Amino acid sequence: MTNNVKYEKKHPNPNRETQMIVINGREIETDAEGYLARLDDWSEDIASQLAQQDNLPLTEDHWTLLNWIRAYYQENGTAPNLRIMQKLLKEDLGEEWSDKKRLFELFPYGPAKQGARYAGMPKPTGCV
Repeated sequence: MTNNVKYEKKHPNPNRETQMIVINGREIETDAEGYLARLDDWSEDIASQLAQQDNLPLTEDHWTLLNWIRAYYQENGTAPNLRIMQKLLKEDLGEEWSDKKRLFELFPYGPAKQGARYAGMPKPTGCV
């Protein structure tokens, strides 16, 4: 996997700042915070590149959580916030997955927010 990522500012709509990221020669539109503009643009390669930009190597546990977030979005049409994540992860994956400290160890910039960004989902409601 080539680390070929660059950012370009783009303002197609003056009320909505977007940027283009180029990953392995492919242009991907994001909002100003790095969330994908088109959910269909997501790939595991994009998730890995976004994580690499944050110096966060993705482990099997990260992928488990990213796939859970994507499945939650498919079923509910929205990305889960932290409270919902904790409750449902306990039911779906077991007690250890609902531990807030563990979730923040995996995604230090916020499990719901950072996880959703890597999973190609919109920013969860209630995240600032």
